[in-house]
Amino acid sequence: MSWLGAGIGAGIGLMFGGPIGAALGAWIGSSFGSGLQRAAGGAGSLNREGAQAVFIVTLFSMLAKIAKADGQVSKAEIRLVDDFIQNNLRLSVEDRKHAIQIFQNAKSDTYSIYDYAEQYRQLVHNQAMREMVYRLLFAVAYADGELHAAEEEILRRIPSHLGLHESIFNAMHGEFGRSAQYSTASLQQHYDILECRPDASDQELKLAYRRKAAEFHPDKIAAKGLPEEFMRYAEDQMKSVTVAYDTIVAARKREIA
Repeated sequence: MSWLGAGIGAGIGLMFGGPIGAALGAWIGSSFGSGLQRAAGGAGSLNREGAQAVFIVTLFSMLAKIAKADGQVSKAEIRLVDDFIQNNLRLSVEDRKHAIQIFQNAKSDTYSIYDYAEQYRQLVHNQAMREMVYRLLFAVAYADGELHAAEEEILRRIPSHLGLHESIFNAMHGEFGRSAQYSTASLQQHYDILECRPDASDQELKLAYRRKAAEFHPDKIAAKGLPEEFMRYAEDQMKSVTVAYDTIVAARKREIA
């Protein structure tokens, strides 16, 4: 069974209005639409399968919005997203069809990418899951090897709507945009990944690392509703956290020596 099929089959745990509810309704179709319960603000809690469905619907709707950022979705952008679905996420044929349908539906809806981000923040309290959406937006934006101005504007603005620390843009830009090197700039990017200041004590640094490592442990976020196909990205984020900590510790030792 596909991740969306599982989510619908489990009753999703909660049905709601807003952009994500509308996107779910558009995907599910009119035969299910009359059964949606509208709950303003999305109060309630999602079961694991429902969280997976909401994650997927939110992600591919937001991908449509970022692809449309310059006014229209080009054939090249559609191919880019399709390649990302097939080669990076390795979705099944069924799930690929679902993802593309969600993407197509969101191209013409009246909500903004920020509307989706705001509602996802309200529904999903786990920060790692919200960061995962942001990481995947970054991955697609950089899939053609560069970050375009319209994409950059969105990626700079959207962390506040997702409830993420403002430093995450610099952290992701450093990871996707250029190779990390032992320079003042790249060291700052490592501190940004840990959401930690350069003047933090060694103990504060260790606590920041442990907190981020706990958030992004693959088993933990899988339990929160990340589909199996996306776990590689959770593992990548975990590696980034570890590399950031190790790099900072090595730099501090060099300063003492």
